[in-house]
Amino acid sequence: MIPQDPLTQLPVEVVSTSFDLFQIALGIMILVVVVFVHGAGIRRVSRYFSGRWVHVTTETPHWRVNLLFGSVIAQLVIVHLIEVMVWALPIYWLKLIPGLSAAAFFAAETYTTLGEGAVRLPLSWRQLGPIIAVSGLFTFGWTSSVLVYIMTQFGALDTHHAERKKAAESDPK
Repeated sequence: MIPQDPLTQLPVEVVSTSFDLFQIALGIMILVVVVFVHGAGIRRVSRYFSGRWVHVTTETPHWRVNLLFGSVIAQLVIVHLIEVMVWALPIYWLKLIPGLSAAAFFAAETYTTLGEGAVRLPLSWRQLGPIIAVSGLFTFGWTSSVLVYIMTQFGALDTHHAERKKAAESDPK
């Protein structure tokens, strides 16, 4: 059974007056660091992809193209895991959640906006959670745009394959 949220028992005045500028400022600073880390990671992944994609032709075996895609996905996941740790470390260092593993779990759960609440911040620090979620929304949106670009390249390659196959079928030799 999930315990009832203590906030639901507080009068609205108590909840609305607990605005903490330090938490907001700290959260925004960490969010900015996360976005910079994401930018550096995305640039690295994009350079990796572009450096290998220039060698892809219609003759490139499908398994090699799929391996490239898989390696890009793995790198993107690693970038996001690093960003989760950027959140987890201050949470752990500030002793908001005991144990680095639990802090990382909370950060990942919040960053992905899953928010099951299995691990929680102290009530006095609850404003940090939405900022972590916002950083995840920003970075996942950015990652999605990169994936759209990559999938556009794959689509163009598939179109070239189809055109080549059609030309071979219609060529009477």
